[in-house]
Amino acid sequence: MGADYYNILKVNRNAREDDLKKAYKRLAMIWHPDKNPSGKRSEAEAKFKQISEAYDVLSDPQKRQIYDLYGEEGLKSGQVPPSPASSASSSNRGNYYNRQHPNPSFRFNPRDADDIYEELFGSEGGGAGRRREGQSRNRNNGELKKTPPVENVLPCSLEELYKGVKKKMRISRDIYDATGKVRTVEEILTIEIRPGWKKGTKITFPEKGNVEPGIIPADVVFLVDEKPHALYKRDGNDLLVNQEITLLEALTGKSLDLTTLDGRNLMIPLTDIIKPGAEVVVPDEGMPISKERGKKGNLRIKIDVRYPSRLTSEQKSELKRVLGGVS
Repeated sequence: MGADYYNILKVNRNAREDDLKKAYKRLAMIWHPDKNPSGKRSEAEAKFKQISEAYDVLSDPQKRQIYDLYGEEGLKSGQVPPSPASSASSSNRGNYYNRQHPNPSFRFNPRDADDIYEELFGSEGGGAGRRREGQSRNRNNGELKKTPPVENVLPCSLEELYKGVKKKMRISRDIYDATGKVRTVEEILTIEIRPGWKKGTKITFPEKGNVEPGIIPADVVFLVDEKPHALYKRDGNDLLVNQEITLLEALTGKSLDLTTLDGRNLMIPLTDIIKPGAEVVVPDEGMPISKERGKKGNLRIKIDVRYPSRLTSEQKSELKRVLGGVS
């Protein structure tokens, strides 16, 4: 049994041109291959071709007349099939091809499914004629154009980039529903920030932008940004921190007490004499290295020595006594 084009488009046999267009647009938005995941692509391609063929036949007065009279077989073969009565009798089979065809020279030439889609969804913008001249095409060499990515900044604290975190972001976009109407929907996207990610890292959600006729939806992209931290500053995979000590501590020693980005207490003993501008390096206490699991950069402590603003005569004398022979 041949295809029932009316049933495929879900219209009745008295459907007018506007009814056919609405039905085609509604179904094409659902079954276009580019709007279906890879797992359903072959099914979508078959459905899309079927919908396009049904619209092609029913929207063409000549094709529709032949189809209504003789069905799919008569339409595609160009020959009139026998009626049930004639096919039941072998004596009538000689008249199989002698029944009158509405147009004996007719040859069925189906239109390309993509051309129909482009014409129907482009008609609001001035028709297919101008589109084929390249002034307003959504296709390039037969492929759908894609809207440029929609980029959003994703601020992250240094603690979040150190430990990793899951963030939920709400987006809204316009889509076509099953009836062909545009509606705005909201969606929650879960973004997993991995330890060690840097400013500028991109997280892409493919085709989560607005759905527009004849255009592949844009990707939604989140760009990691780094919030300033009160104590630490990042330099690649290293962490930098400034610490001030007194001249006495620079000469006699001190233990620095720092809280790490994951909440640990870190004690760094200073046993050597510290000169102004010195840098103390603590290995493996920097940022996690995202591409090398379990490894971290260094913690670099820049030391500033605070000198006394004034000294009494007694203090100067005592310093001369203590340090006079020190070279």
